[in-house]
Amino acid sequence: MLEGNHVTRISVRGVAVASATVVTAVGAVAGVASGSEGKAVQTVDVAGATLLADIPAGAQAQTISDNFSSQASAQQASADAAAKKAAEEAARQKAAADAQAKADAEKAAAQAAQAAEEKRKADEAAANRSKARSAMAAVESSAPPVSVSPGSVQELAQQIIGDDAQFQCFSQIVKRESGWNYTATNASSGAYGLVQALPGSKMASAGADWRTNPATQIKWGLGYMNSRYGSPCGAWSFWQSHHWY
Repeated sequence: MLEGNHVTRISVRGVAVASATVVTAVGAVAGVASGSEGKAVQTVDVAGATLLADIPAGAQAQTISDNFSSQASAQQASADAAAKKAAEEAARQKAAADAQAKADAEKAAAQAAQAAEEKRKADEAAANRSKARSAMAAVESSAPPVSVSPGSVQELAQQIIGDDAQFQCFSQIVKRESGWNYTATNASSGAYGLVQALPGSKMASAGADWRTNPATQIKWGLGYMNSRYGSPCGAWSFWQSHHWY
């Protein structure tokens, strides 16, 4: 029975006890009336048996049911949200890994292309230098020696140097190095020419005809003495102390 918002609970245990008492009494009377004095009457302790718990009823039961449904729905929604978040995170991580792998591959390809281009340029430059050397060697080997006497070579040197004092110092060195022979070659070292350049190919900076033109050798020798010793006289001073320059 409902009283306002309060639910009256029916005590099943109390009803059972009362009912058991009545059944026992009635059974006893009925036995006497039928003359069954010799038979024992079994009584059942209904009160001692396991009884149903108090059972909620009406609006309260509906409220409990609604609460269970709400909790189940909330738990399901939470599980769905967690699964969605995990899937999104996995997708983000995979996208980041794919992007990184792509960037690494592109970087490696760019580096390989750059290395290949640098190698191509280096090979091309080496080939050009080789061609230039071959061409210079062909010119040098085909150029005939200039026919001049030692005296003429000295006059040429004096004209190129200009200063008489510096020419005298220059002449002292050349006289001892080559005897004014512009084709002089040192058999042991390979030094060549008036000033015995070592190697002789150094004089190519003054002209491709360095093997055959004394003027080219004089210009190179004068430049070498000026740059290293300040002047031919500076070179001659060093030569006198060391016998080389």
